[in-house]
Amino acid sequence: MSLAQVHHISAAAGDESAEGRFTAVGRGVTAALLAELEPLFAYVLPDGAPHRPTDAELRSLPQAFTYAVLSDGSRAVGRTAPARGESSAPVRFHTHAVHIPVGVPLPGDRLPVEAWRSPHWATVTPAGGASLSDPLGALPPGPAPVREGLDDFAVSRGPWLAAVLSDLRRASEEAAPAGGPVVLVERRSADVARWLGLAAVALPRESAERLTFTTYTRRPGSSALRVVGVAPEDAAAAREAGLRVHVCADRPPVEATGDVWARTAARVWRSRAPELFQEARGLPGDPFAAGPLAVVALCAGVGLGSEERAAAAAWAAERPYALDAKRTGQLVEALTSPGIDDRTGSEFDAVGRLFGALDGRCPAPVTAPLAAMLVTEAVRGGNGSLELPRRDAFVGPEGEAIAGVLGPEILTELESGAGGSRPVARTVQLLRVARLLGMNTRDLLPDVATRLATALLRETEAETEGPEGPEGYAGPGRPEEGAEAAAGPLRAAGTPGLTGSRGAPGPSGTPRTPGTPGPSGAARASGSAGTPAAPRPSGTAGSPAAPAFAPALLELLDEQFDVRTALLGALDRIAPEDPGAVARFLERVALPFTGTQALPHLRMCAEAPGAMTTLGRDRTALWHRILRAAGLSPFAEPLVLRTAAGLVWEDRAPTVEEARLLLEAATSDAHRAAGTWSRLADAALGAPADAEEAEALAHDLLRAFPQEIQGRERAALQLLALCRDLRTGAPEPGWADRVRTLRDRAAPLEPQVQERAFTALAERLLAPDRPGAELYAFVRSDDTDLIAAYDRAARTEPSRTRLRTQPAYAADCFTVWTAHPHVGPAWTTTAAALLEEVLRPAVRSMSAELVAEVEETVGRTGSSGRANAFRDWNRSRTLGRLGRRIVGRVRRG
Repeated sequence: MSLAQVHHISAAAGDESAEGRFTAVGRGVTAALLAELEPLFAYVLPDGAPHRPTDAELRSLPQAFTYAVLSDGSRAVGRTAPARGESSAPVRFHTHAVHIPVGVPLPGDRLPVEAWRSPHWATVTPAGGASLSDPLGALPPGPAPVREGLDDFAVSRGPWLAAVLSDLRRASEEAAPAGGPVVLVERRSADVARWLGLAAVALPRESAERLTFTTYTRRPGSSALRVVGVAPEDAAAAREAGLRVHVCADRPPVEATGDVWARTAARVWRSRAPELFQEARGLPGDPFAAGPLAVVALCAGVGLGSEERAAAAAWAAERPYALDAKRTGQLVEALTSPGIDDRTGSEFDAVGRLFGALDGRCPAPVTAPLAAMLVTEAVRGGNGSLELPRRDAFVGPEGEAIAGVLGPEILTELESGAGGSRPVARTVQLLRVARLLGMNTRDLLPDVATRLATALLRETEAETEGPEGPEGYAGPGRPEEGAEAAAGPLRAAGTPGLTGSRGAPGPSGTPRTPGTPGPSGAARASGSAGTPAAPRPSGTAGSPAAPAFAPALLELLDEQFDVRTALLGALDRIAPEDPGAVARFLERVALPFTGTQALPHLRMCAEAPGAMTTLGRDRTALWHRILRAAGLSPFAEPLVLRTAAGLVWEDRAPTVEEARLLLEAATSDAHRAAGTWSRLADAALGAPADAEEAEALAHDLLRAFPQEIQGRERAALQLLALCRDLRTGAPEPGWADRVRTLRDRAAPLEPQVQERAFTALAERLLAPDRPGAELYAFVRSDDTDLIAAYDRAARTEPSRTRLRTQPAYAADCFTVWTAHPHVGPAWTTTAAALLEEVLRPAVRSMSAELVAEVEETVGRTGSSGRANAFRDWNRSRTLGRLGRRIVGRVRRG
């Protein structure tokens, strides 16, 4: 079929009055189509073009080769070129175009861009009009017209290739991308045509046919075409118009495109292998997926980057049936080439998936290089996410060879003392590879398991740690739960801030910081089935997520029984030092410890979260339930006491009643071995001032642990025990001074202990049968705090009642409060105040007979002068005059 041709002559350059005109129009081209075509043929000379160019200058002016889709669906292909005009118009612009009706292919099923080199484009209107042979039908056969010289051009434009191909791919999509055309900036319009030639070869045919273009324009912002070429002087205007601009005539771009297909296509072009594009289109998959093109490129020996190789491996892993044996071998060889040094984690992961897809499908010699590459990366690259080959992947000489290379490295690293800080995933990977290669790690396993157990807890705590401490179940009796939080017969823990002056020792033997939250209580680990999960704390939902290392760890334990046994044993040994951390770990990683190992501490840690859910804040029941979970008696394994105490109380001190429970649960030797005696001491010292059993507990602790309790804590407990003797027994002489001595030794003393001791001392000194020597020692000390406690005790209602109802007691208090007027300011001031504010109201409330009895008792126990002093004091209303009289009469007596 003959295609209609159109010839058009534009206006002369600089002649505003002249108009362009069609000089020849083929059959079937309507006036409406001509009106649509004419703007496409508009031509503006470049800046600086000469008014009367020479023949060479005329030939050097840019030509506009255009392909457009018209409104009726038909297409037009044409070339606009400067031509010699008349004397009045030395330069004219002649357009020769071919109109292609809807549904009619180009002759020879060509692409439009293939016609840009046709020798039949006319620069003048032919004498025969538009009936001459068209430039499309006269093209020579084969791809030579478009591909000739494109390889060299692609190599010369290497830095821009990937970015331009990526944009041209997007411009060829079925729906034209928003934002205007892609702008290619070249010094020669022919180079723009070459860019379109590169795209025509790389893109699928339907995409290339949608790529409308012109190789030269001065107005890119107003163009409806998808790709336009401009000269360098118009690049700035194109950028200002917000278009996607590629200045291919300037410095190479710095940033690489993220389009993996485009990068792969660029590598193919630079390798001068355009035939691979057609080969890749014969493979299944998306036409613009990087995988198929990367596969054929690697099989052809084209060097690709890491992401492109990863795309090839991932595609082949999904479609292992799509490649024949030859191409599969070529792909494996390319992926495992020893000359590659830029492999990334994503590439190794993709290669791992490819190995999994080929393993068992292909002969072992084909997949062995992949297995060796994966294992080498696991050891040397530290990639803990790799899916390792099966153990039988290295049966034979391949396994012996790789074991001989990697075995010493694995053993050296496992033996390294730096294993305590080695990530869990790394140790797990090394142990799995060691088994894969058939290495003997039996002698290393105990130390490796201990270090691995420590790392498991460290990484779990690091993942759990939040702005307010580790997440998880807060544990019963937290201070924030209220002063009377405990359910059942137990009270909540003592005053916040005073519970746990030392706390349970940490793994290194150093005190742990009080206030660390207790074990969280969501899901329980295996081995303690049947207990529901504990509630999550406020603000969290669901069970805690497993750490990233959990799947590989559980797979390791499932594969290697000896590792599982060693690791569980190491965790069980660590648990008494930090049971809260172990419990938090077990609720996130369900370790399989339901076998024959005893593992009492692990079983207790696994029991704790569910027990907390079931029993709430009843710590008595919680204590017994956790101890039962151990399966061992504290007499046989004293450390279960430490584990149970750490799970129930974490770093808080028990109440006095709970400490009694702990003390009676086992012998002092068991508590001594477990180190739980420190919690009992904390309970006594942190008890409220009105907790009566604290004194008896202190007495028992001093008898049970005479060597363990030393220093400040010992003095504080001795002070509590002295309080017990002051109230219920006969303390050894010198107790008034001993209170002060123990107080100083116990500094900084807990406020409630000091209050209890001072109150007991004051009450004993206010008793009628107190020894005079103790009272004298007390008064002579002039200790401000002790005298203040004495003052408070004397003003209590029981003391006031006794003064009002017992004349002998009132007489005794008068004698004491007037007997030492010069010992010191604290006592003098306090005694005077007590006489005036406590004793005087009591005496005034007595009957005359009782007052006379007081006076008679004062005289009988003291002297006649003191009886007169009482008489004068009772009549006096002025404390100062009384004081002078008392002093004078005592001196005369």
